[in-house]
Amino acid sequence: MFVTAGGVDIDEMGYAMSRLEIESELFDGGNTVHEAGSSTRPGKPFPKVDDEISQLTNLRSGPNDRLHQLVPGKQQLPVSPVRMLAGRESNYSGKGRFSSADRCHMLSRYLPVNGPWLVDQTTSRAYVSQFSADGSLFVAGFQGSNIRIYNVDRGWKVQKNILAKSLRWTITDTSLSPDQQYLVYTSMSPVVHIVNVGSSTTESFANVTEIHEGLDFSSNDRRYSFGIFSVKFSTDGRELVAGSSDDSIYVYDLEANKLSLRIMAHTVGSLPLYSRYDKLVADVNTVTFADESGNLIYSGSDDNLCKVWDRRCFVAKDKPAGVLVGHLEGITFLDSRGDGRYFISNGKDQTIKLWDIRKMSSDTSCNLGYRNFEWDYRWMDYPPQARDLKHPSDGSVATYKGHSVLRTLIRCYFSPEYSTGQKYIYTGSHDSRVYIYDVVTGAQVAVLKHHTSPVRDCSWHPHYPVLVSSSWDGDVVKWEFPGNGEAPVLANERRVRRQY
Repeated sequence: MFVTAGGVDIDEMGYAMSRLEIESELFDGGNTVHEAGSSTRPGKPFPKVDDEISQLTNLRSGPNDRLHQLVPGKQQLPVSPVRMLAGRESNYSGKGRFSSADRCHMLSRYLPVNGPWLVDQTTSRAYVSQFSADGSLFVAGFQGSNIRIYNVDRGWKVQKNILAKSLRWTITDTSLSPDQQYLVYTSMSPVVHIVNVGSSTTESFANVTEIHEGLDFSSNDRRYSFGIFSVKFSTDGRELVAGSSDDSIYVYDLEANKLSLRIMAHTVGSLPLYSRYDKLVADVNTVTFADESGNLIYSGSDDNLCKVWDRRCFVAKDKPAGVLVGHLEGITFLDSRGDGRYFISNGKDQTIKLWDIRKMSSDTSCNLGYRNFEWDYRWMDYPPQARDLKHPSDGSVATYKGHSVLRTLIRCYFSPEYSTGQKYIYTGSHDSRVYIYDVVTGAQVAVLKHHTSPVRDCSWHPHYPVLVSSSWDGDVVKWEFPGNGEAPVLANERRVRRQY
């Protein structure tokens, strides 16, 4: 059965409704409202998530307990908008308005699954796509040297078109400063470039139209080059943290304009025995700050480990505060919940794992490899016999499966705190889709289908039910709820593009 919109089947329009259900009591001007479903993923039952993360998620996205006492009706979740509005009118919260948890309970059910609508289309692979912190800007980075900044509030008009300087291979990452005046971008080079994006000019050429400086992350005594996979601004905008192909984490002081710290984070001593790498280091594919303080840094590497670094108490140089073991293959991306406690990781073992750093260990010897087959994610499919393997010392809180992590460093994120209470996890996938999981139940609540090549990155608007996905097919598209009234992109109308 297909729900139709404007006479066109949802399946043809690329809608992702396979894990959505329709609650019959909810109507919006006579139109049925699509909500996040509670159906579980096929296969083995999802193990119960740690009680604490369940409670924290419910506190952020659940209605006030007094609602059931004051408003008659069945006590079931999710609570319908009618009952929520009736509760607000009876002032069940004692504040005369919805709390932040009430708001999340209302908004988190409306997933951005309608569409997609085209934002941009190029002949170059899209590697990066991210909303700014306030959602007013959107950044997309392409392999063909271009970084485009779109003004979301002005109809997605291109506000800045940056031509990357000294590009090697592709744009690997970008990061906007907290005040949104500067953008840094990286490629397979030790030089991170910083651009003034607050100027009025649209076209940005290196040091011709505006500031476009290179920040050298290599030290003077080093005679080899390396690439940078990941870069992040600190919350105060004074520092950059980066992960590189030479096993290291770098911290750059922007005010002093110099490298302030290098941590040899993932060295040969922690490589698994079955490693296919001939070099003596493991790529640090991803780094991020744990919270606003900037004291804790998380890193993930091809040595299969996630590590926690506390800059306040380095007991010994290059020694982490703790290690989190559980992935069977390398880590492609990390996203922090922002509370200095929980984060998620995407792995080449085709899983996302949820971590609690209070369960970290100081022992990495338990990460010894035991697989007896050769595999390289860059050109091989994941072996079927490996899909049900579990690390004997897995310390993760939960594991989410269904998406595919191949060919490139696929990214995953928590859904926004403001609108969903971080109730969901979403990720790109090699199979050209975007997957959305429920943090607590592990259910696949939505699968977004449109692209024809791997989706490396995607981004959920911090305030509204809008999600943008970008792919190696060159398309940057947005998914919305309930939609903008325009006709979405149909499969038979897509431009014929170069095959990758």
